[in-house]
This record gives sequence, structure tokens and C-alpha cells, in this order.
Amino acid sequence: MLKVNNVFSYYGNACALHDVSFEINQGEIVSIIGANGAGKSTLMKTIMGVVKPRSGSIIYEGSDISRMPTHKIVKAGIVYVPEGRDVFSTLSVADNLEMGAYSCNYSQKEMVALQEEMYDMFPRLKERRKQAAGTLSGGEQQMVAIARGLMSRPKLIMFDEPSLGLAPIIVDEVFEQIKTINDKMKVSVILVEQNAYMALSISNRCYALENGQVSMQGDSKVLIEDDTIQKVYLGM
Repeated sequence: MLKVNNVFSYYGNACALHDVSFEINQGEIVSIIGANGAGKSTLMKTIMGVVKPRSGSIIYEGSDISRMPTHKIVKAGIVYVPEGRDVFSTLSVADNLEMGAYSCNYSQKEMVALQEEMYDMFPRLKERRKQAAGTLSGGEQQMVAIARGLMSRPKLIMFDEPSLGLAPIIVDEVFEQIKTINDKMKVSVILVEQNAYMALSISNRCYALENGQVSMQGDSKVLIEDDTIQKVYLGM
């Protein structure tokens, strides 16, 4: 579905991704783990066109999107739920969801139906649909960010640190929703997550990044038993 080939990405003269190759197949959940500064978010931003690769290619459904503007990447079916949620804090929950559909030509009827679909998935958002998103709890803002991403009916959704700053019970709820998005909505998922155990637990395959390079990759069920992964990422 998506294949990153030998990508180098830079911030100025600093190389953030060094010869990174990565792929996800239709229907998979693929996790990316690594320490702060390992290049996880840069990989997401490079896929989204926010950071342009210096070299290498990004192939999505057979087309090279390496130089494609971000809004066209969204139209093509890829969305990004950023680290820290980044909701439009002064806008209502309902308006935040509408912003998620900004690149889509929905009729008013379609827009309302899709919002109701999101409210069915996240009932608390329906209760707070007229409330300013910035006044919600961290968990509720994460729900807004996820629902906003789903409003464009993506084929591939990328989550950047969805558990960051959330209480454990809310983390469990968010990860259940990610599994539901993959299982029920048939959306492929790339999951960047510092909680390596949770990431490995729900993903099909995993890549470990270290200093902007892929240090390990493989089946998540195999990697979770690997001595190096357990020592470096799972604290065992």
C-alpha cells in the first residue's frame, strides 16, 4: 500500500532520517518504536509531505508522492493524527470535525451523517459537540483528533504518540478504538508510540528506529520476545 524507499530527510544540515525504508500492506497495523529523537515523527511528516525528503522515494498505491503537497496526500487517502493532538482549541468539537473534511466535497447531508458516525464511535463527543475543543480533557481531545482524521474517510491513518499524557484507562480506550478503526472500518494504521509494549501488542509488524535509522524490523509477536527489544524498549 505504502513503500518508503531509502529516504533521507533533513532539518537544515541535520540528517533526521538516514536511508530509511519502510512499508505497510493493506489492512495492517504497523508500529514504529524508538526513543525521543529517533526520527519517528520525522518519518510521519515526510510521508505527509510536511518534510520533503532530500533523496529516496515514497510510493503510495503505485504513485510516487514524495513531492506531492500535503493537501493532495490527504485527498489521496492518507491522514495524520499528530503528537499532542493539535485540536483547533477555540473551535467547537463539531467545527473541528468539519475541518477534518475540509478537502472533501461532501454535501451537507453527507457531512451530518459522517459526524453522526463519529459521535457513535465517540459518544462523549456528541455530548460536547458545541463545546470549545480546547476546554476538553486530554483524552477527549485525542478523540476529537482521531475523529477529525477519520472525517476524510482515509485508507491509511497515522497516529503519532496517541497515548502521550493520557491516564492509563484512557490509553486502553484509545488503543481499543485504533483496533476498531483497523478491524471494522478497514483502515490501515501506522502507529508511532513510545509505549512499545502497547504498540507491539496490537500491531502486525514493527520497525525500531535509532538515530534516524531502522535498527530492527519484523513480526510484532516475534519482536516482543526478542532480548534486545525487551531490554532496550520494554525495560525488562
